[in-house]
Amino acid sequence: MSSFATARQKMVDGQVRTNDVTDHRVLDAMLTVPRETFVPEDRRALAYLDLDLDISEAGSAKRFLIKPMLTGKLLQAAEIAPTDHVLVVGCATGYLAALAARLAEKITATEPDPVIEGRAKALIGNQGNVSVRVAGCAQGDPGDSRYDVILLNGASEVPVDGLCRQLKEGGRLVGVFAKTKPARAMIITHSHQDFGSRVLFDAAAPVLPGLERVPEFVF
Repeated sequence: MSSFATARQKMVDGQVRTNDVTDHRVLDAMLTVPRETFVPEDRRALAYLDLDLDISEAGSAKRFLIKPMLTGKLLQAAEIAPTDHVLVVGCATGYLAALAARLAEKITATEPDPVIEGRAKALIGNQGNVSVRVAGCAQGDPGDSRYDVILLNGASEVPVDGLCRQLKEGGRLVGVFAKTKPARAMIITHSHQDFGSRVLFDAAAPVLPGLERVPEFVF
């Protein structure tokens, strides 16, 4: 077994299973998809550590792969079915989208940075059920499709009403919301032409570009 495969097994056993991720489909995906592939070569030794991993290049905006533990818990909470169409918002280099592709029928992944979007497309574009495109995180899918599941690959400090409107009836949006402290992972569901939300667990993640809180001016 390679050193990365060993590290991947230890990540799943030590970080993911121990945080109440029991869905065998999620665990199998995280055991199969090589996280190190989605990390710049000079940081691959960090790929399986319990941290939000900076995958941005020098001089560009900071972009991250969120912690493996949080990744697994969000995927489990989303309850992705094999027939689902999933939108991954702020996909960075595409790790979360690659995992979701093993659970769902079709994945659309968006990334606001064209350079990083190009890297994601190169890494996962050969998977037949994944498409990657440039779009702002608040925009969601510029094609205005509707989705069974929307996954935020990071946190939002603001309401995501526009994204919620891209949910199908019965759809759910899962992500971290940092509108208040502490930040919390939440699920928003679309049912009977209305939206409901509930807290899943306390969590923290880097804020996605375009979903930052607007600073308030105090006079």
